[in-house]
Amino acid sequence: MNSLRGRWVRACRGELLDRTLIWNRSRLLRALQGFESFYDGHRPHRALGQAAPLRPLPEPTTEPGRIAHLEVHRRDRLGGTLHEYRHAA
Repeated sequence: MNSLRGRWVRACRGELLDRTLIWNRSRLLRALQGFESFYDGHRPHRALGQAAPLRPLPEPTTEPGRIAHLEVHRRDRLGGTLHEYRHAA
């Protein structure tokens, strides 16, 4: 468990806390809650084959017609500190 906890703390520091100005405890808790949902729900993990822990890996796109016209939408989280990218429907 220490290795998992250490990885989460390292990711949280590098991706959130080093780039965010925290004014008080409530802002810290809100930022950590947002990062936790991002970490578990969207962020790809190398050990899971680039899938997120709470979301299955999407089917690969292999049709040449679809590959040429892929649209990607970006959603900013935590005031632009974190970014989520998704294929357009």
